[in-house]
Amino acid sequence: MHTFHAPDGTELAYHLSGDGAPLLCLPGGPMQASVYLGNLGGLDAHRQLIRLDLRGTGRSARPEDPGSYRCDRLVGDVEALRAHLGLARVDLLGHSAGANLAALYAERHPDRVGRLALITPSPFGLGIEVSAAARRETALLRRHEPWFPAAFAALEDVMAGRATADSWQALTPLRYGRWDAAARAHQAAEDAQRNGEAAAVFGSEGAFDPDRTRAALARFGQRVLVLAGEVDLNSPPAAMAELSGLFPHAELVVQPGAGHFPWLDDPDRFTASTAAFLA
Repeated sequence: MHTFHAPDGTELAYHLSGDGAPLLCLPGGPMQASVYLGNLGGLDAHRQLIRLDLRGTGRSARPEDPGSYRCDRLVGDVEALRAHLGLARVDLLGHSAGANLAALYAERHPDRVGRLALITPSPFGLGIEVSAAARRETALLRRHEPWFPAAFAALEDVMAGRATADSWQALTPLRYGRWDAAARAHQAAEDAQRNGEAAAVFGSEGAFDPDRTRAALARFGQRVLVLAGEVDLNSPPAAMAELSGLFPHAELVVQPGAGHFPWLDDPDRFTASTAAFLA
């Protein structure tokens, strides 16, 4: 573990693994400790992964001002880490909600970004909505799984606004392309890794201005990878195609059979696609 200080003095932690050119990795959750990214399916054999624990998560300190958990205010932490590392430009990887932070960083500091990899990105901060029909259609691709009836019923409850804690638990298998022992262990660790207070602030009022961000990204000159999971309810391929269209130089890759964590579902395929883009 290594540390540096954010502009407001908060001590933040980051973790290094692997060899090669640096790749700064921004976790999702939102506001989940970066440990859940692991080595991204072996991507650290190709790049040095720099996993940032966002403020209030993992080994990073909690700030004095809880309002600083808001996504747009986290951009300064990313920029402080880039400067701390002495990198004139940095390749960025953002997963899920972390892709919103990566997009805001690219908006504010376009000349500081090399390549940008958005992995099953949340489209919320860019004003892209995922319809209930799209989620339902994506879920039905899993209809032959033994756990599907209970999971699909839970999904219907969530989309109808009558979700319970049991509903959220029942639909968990739909987040993974393979609901195996590795996925179960990954999911079981999630609650302890996530800062619920910070998550509630992350996307709060003022965090995003989709029109402004979209206009900035339309001028973004670097190459972008948007990697979608074929069966990902959070970021289904149709929404990811729309998201990739916001950039002038974006490549959309849909990983077959993958859910929201594609490096767990098929590490070799994920690593091959992402490493090839970053090479």
